Amino acid sequence: MLRALKALHLANVLHRDLKPLNLLINANCDLKICDFGLARSAASAEDNFGFMTEYVATRWYRAPEIMLTFLEYTTAIDVWSVGCILAEMASGRPLFPGRDYHNQLWLIMEVLGTPNSEDYYNIKSKRAREYIRLLPFCKKVPFAELFAGCPNADPLMLDLLEQLLVFNPAKRITVEKALEHPYLSMYHDNEDEPSAEPIPDDFLEFNKHKDDLSIEELKALLYEEIMKPL
Repeated sequence: MLRALKALHLANVLHRDLKPLNLLINANCDLKICDFGLARSAASAEDNFGFMTEYVATRWYRAPEIMLTFLEYTTAIDVWSVGCILAEMASGRPLFPGRDYHNQLWLIMEVLGTPNSEDYYNIKSKRAREYIRLLPFCKKVPFAELFAGCPNADPLMLDLLEQLLVFNPAKRITVEKALEHPYLSMYHDNEDEPSAEPIPDDFLEFNKHKDDLSIEELKALLYEEIMKPL
């Protein structure tokens, strides 16, 4: 999963909906990421603002900054989802199974604790800050305690989780750094990992204008795409 995300993020693409349902695994344990219906380019923060809403991603795997209306989202939203998936693999159950927006945030803070002042003021929405301020203070739960009794949760894995599931996206580990973590040392090979060039800024322009096209224009564009040489 991280290998695939490395290529996506190098291409400046955010998947925005990582969850177990969107991971395909065959009998050889080859994994592919699917469902790019919510994927967008991260190349331009100005363009990003228009498509970044709290409805991105399935709630249980949704990064806190999506719900707290940070000014922009980065590749860190996918990293958070990876942390949620890894935690679920360790325990056999979702880590943050929120019933709604408010409950989701509360479950996250019950585990990670109330944001410190730096992280608190990194939230640009005054309304979101006020909401957090009104919630009861929470102390961070040590991951060793949280995953006690889970045989798959060894100390190295928990250390990686601590870096994936960080409230402030600016402090969250990157995919490249996650691949270099000791927990994944037996799988990490920089020479063998996929890479990608950043996609052109206009690559996803179609999404902005598709609703203005007629059926005949869509058919013509589809035909042109099919006939392009590989």
